[in-house]
Amino acid sequence: MTASSDGTGPGHDDAPAGGAGTSVAAAFDTPALRPFAGMTLAEIAEAAELRTIHVVAWRDFDDAEAGGSELHAHRVLSAWAAAGMEVVMTTSAVAGAPRVVTRSGYRVLRRLGRYQIFPRTMLSGALGHLGQVDGVVEIWNGMPFFSPLWARCPHIVFLHHVHGEMWKMALPRGLAELGHGLERHVAPPVYRRTSVVTLSESSKEEIVDQLGLPASHVTVSPPGVEPRFTPGGEKSAVPLIVAVGRLVPVKRFERTIDAALALKDRHPDLQVVIAGEGYERDTLEERIRAAGAESWLRLPGFVTDDELVELYRSAWAVTSSSLREGWGMTITEAGACGTPTVATRISGHVDAIEDGVSGRLVDTTDEMVAALDQILSDDALRTELGAGALRQAARFHWDETARLTLDRKSTRLNSSHGYISYAVFCLKK
Repeated sequence: MTASSDGTGPGHDDAPAGGAGTSVAAAFDTPALRPFAGMTLAEIAEAAELRTIHVVAWRDFDDAEAGGSELHAHRVLSAWAAAGMEVVMTTSAVAGAPRVVTRSGYRVLRRLGRYQIFPRTMLSGALGHLGQVDGVVEIWNGMPFFSPLWARCPHIVFLHHVHGEMWKMALPRGLAELGHGLERHVAPPVYRRTSVVTLSESSKEEIVDQLGLPASHVTVSPPGVEPRFTPGGEKSAVPLIVAVGRLVPVKRFERTIDAALALKDRHPDLQVVIAGEGYERDTLEERIRAAGAESWLRLPGFVTDDELVELYRSAWAVTSSSLREGWGMTITEAGACGTPTVATRISGHVDAIEDGVSGRLVDTTDEMVAALDQILSDDALRTELGAGALRQAARFHWDETARLTLDRKSTRLNSSHGYISYAVFCLKK
């Protein structure tokens, strides 16, 4: 399936982005921005002299571990390509897949292994082997490419969130400390004068507070929602809770399981589905077996696009116990299907959920149990939160995200290079 929902599976979806949003006009509420008001993506790209863009990223959209970051990149790059820009992405190899592929109008060069991609890309950039381009985009997903040191043209960085504790969860001691040191101490001085794009205001606050990057250089561009996520079908006849994501430590699905076990006594007919794949599957399955919950708490692995939509539509509630998120796309995907979410109160989640209106934010597992219990027990509350979730999700569209990546000129106009930025491109040399 498509690499949405924080990585429930690999693949790609070439369907067009959702309908136009309403906040674009508000983006031009200063004299410096009004010249681009009403222009199409193609017109903005032409005015900004952006013809060729090179993107460097750790993972490709077809990678088995692709998630929200890869979906975000795919949607933005697809829109740029449709606007007439030549877009090339350099990323790591995908097992069993061609080394070069064209997807939705942009070209992907899959080079080397998962970790070799970093030093080799930096060397290629320094030697000018990436070619002559009008702009460079770096997707900083944990390990940086240090593009400010080698990019010879305007450049920006996509940084969805600070990784923080994720290093210790994903890597052995030594490597984790190295990764944390690079992110917290080595990289920030390099990126201090570079424009950074993130998904939420709360993630921006983390980037500013924890990495020390200037707030004026960090802009926010919320992700859209795939158009297939819409209300429909019927709710499950029995209480159904759904969680979606890669089975990796940062998602903390063990807390979801613990919450489900606590709820089972109060709701004997409860069913729980945790959709996704990852290297923590064996550990989570053992936890479920030890509790004797195999008959009602399922880990189906990868699910298709249609299966995911059906899960969201039939669920009484969606939940996320994640420790770190730039946004939490499963929240707005479920919301677009009319289903509320109970999620941890972390950066990203606090922007995706309007607490008490489209879902609930919680700080502990006990609070998650209490919130889910209330939603499962109260039909009127569940309906009210579902309607709020639908309204919240309706605010976010990929076409608006893509337009905002080109909509805003730099306030310091310079004819020697383009200016792209409402929420993505405020390119600086």
